Amino acid sequence: MSSKLEAKAAFEATLAGFFYRQFTKPLPLPTNIKLTDQVAIVTGSNTGLGFESCRQLLKLGLSHLIMGVRSPAKGDEAADLLRREFPDAMISVWIVDMQSYDSIQAFAGQCATLPRIDITILNAALMKISYTSVPDTGHELTVQVNYISTVLLAILLLPILKSKKTSSAQRPPVLSIVGSDLAYRVNIDTKGPVFQQFDESKSYSQFLWYGRSKLLLALFFSKLCDFVDADDVIINMPNPGTTKGTAFFREFSTFAGKMVGVLQFLFARPVDVGATTYIDAAVSRGKESHGSFLSDWAIKPYPLIWYTTEGIEFMEKLWEETLEELSFVDALKTIEDIRTLQ
Repeated sequence: MSSKLEAKAAFEATLAGFFYRQFTKPLPLPTNIKLTDQVAIVTGSNTGLGFESCRQLLKLGLSHLIMGVRSPAKGDEAADLLRREFPDAMISVWIVDMQSYDSIQAFAGQCATLPRIDITILNAALMKISYTSVPDTGHELTVQVNYISTVLLAILLLPILKSKKTSSAQRPPVLSIVGSDLAYRVNIDTKGPVFQQFDESKSYSQFLWYGRSKLLLALFFSKLCDFVDADDVIINMPNPGTTKGTAFFREFSTFAGKMVGVLQFLFARPVDVGATTYIDAAVSRGKESHGSFLSDWAIKPYPLIWYTTEGIEFMEKLWEETLEELSFVDALKTIEDIRTLQ
């Protein structure tokens, strides 16, 4: 597990660690994996890594795919491409707007109607060039979508996933929450309130805010896993690494986009390779991956701050602030009930 890999955490934060990760060759999936009769949910699935992970799940024989998207038109267009390629699969497009708590709750309610859920990949994320506040919550958009809303959806889905276990399945349901290795390389203010520092526009930087949002996610996720038995739901956090062929930098200017394109040409993985990190976490990993950060098709350490006294104190503060933010859905009670829910 990641918690036992402190000695390797410092290396992951170095430039050498980045290059090592980027040029690691992917491991092939076990040849006996078949997803016949299984149901998978993938958010942020109409483009990029989300779309490619859908395709790879369907190639493994997945019977029913739920594509969680914000735009109905874009979702339907992506689903039609997959339907032509995989005519025997059932592919549903469901709407989930990660800026809206109401939309997230409605999406979770739809998921509860499924007869079974075997795989869930929470992939929806964004990076904004300029500071943007979400009117309904007052939080900065990157942190809202990548962290707060992702945590909300994960908490709402956990009791649903636990209830959808089937006796015929070889593993319990898997919840893969997509992380980023930028979490290794960002600093963060551990003093004072957590959310407050992100709700101020004066120091905003898109790469820094994105990395910090993913660091928050890794810290919260590691504690959340303590409340969940791996026999009920396996939770892990795959990192796709720097990947080309996505729409992630679509808001960048032409010049900035070209600069990113050069760097991606030199160092980035093709999107189909990046997506295999999701598939590895979601279909080939067992209970040994529960509560772990996965990168380069292997279990890796958490960011170095996780192993420090300062980090532990910050994580507790983050936990409390997050659950207070999500108190309107009784998030703490939901988490505590997961241990005893039958």
